[in-house]
Amino acid sequence: MVNKQISSTQNQLIKHIVLLKEKSRERKKTKTFVIEGEREIQLAINGLYTIETVLYFPEIYDTNKLSALPENINCIEVTKEVYQKIAYRATTEGIVAIVKSRPHQLDSISFTNKTPLILIAEAPEKPGNIGAILRTADAANVDAVIIANPKTDLYNPNIVRSSVGCVFTNQIATGSTTDIITFLNQNNIHIYSAILQEAEEYHTQDFTQASAIVVGTEAIGLSDAWRDASKQNIKIPMQGAIDSMNVSVAAGILIFEAKRQRNFK
Repeated sequence: MVNKQISSTQNQLIKHIVLLKEKSRERKKTKTFVIEGEREIQLAINGLYTIETVLYFPEIYDTNKLSALPENINCIEVTKEVYQKIAYRATTEGIVAIVKSRPHQLDSISFTNKTPLILIAEAPEKPGNIGAILRTADAANVDAVIIANPKTDLYNPNIVRSSVGCVFTNQIATGSTTDIITFLNQNNIHIYSAILQEAEEYHTQDFTQASAIVVGTEAIGLSDAWRDASKQNIKIPMQGAIDSMNVSVAAGILIFEAKRQRNFK
């Protein structure tokens, strides 16, 4: 473990971290991203992500914990001014890490379960919604999460933060709607699309077989390709004045009905 110290906000590494936080282009070019917080960093380690560098502010972070980190990590002590420059949260834990990203290709997904349960979100735009979907997926222990036609990269700091590290605990892939439908068909996974047209109430369906539950954005919904590919379109009965709800809430309702039918296995 190598220990150094940075005291200037003009240091090139500090400027690089700021860019990683703010620019998707920089994250993609360098294939790295930033994590902040003990829990998120530990979840990334548990998920076998490669931690390149850790920066810590000793007035907040207990430096005795550094010995528990994997070997060969470049550990750098920073001053208060530098830490405030790179920290994302208002309430923070004194530690930030630079981590290697993963490609998240469809062919990287593998199933140990013969009847996998998959949660798919098409073109979600808000990082907060994506993070909430990943938290739901983790809570339900789904076999995979797939983002169709992604509008932002998975390592956006708002996604990492709002997922409370669940971006590291789920098996995640991204791809085009067409490629994902092909993947599901090749693996004999039934598609249930949350679309109001020609839909049955969600609780009337059998999700005990290999199933993919697909949700879209509140504003646009799902593309026609999902309606055509569905084994059955499904809907959540709405009893109020509006006809839709937050996508992460809808995903939670649908996924946990599937888990209930599977006796939460």
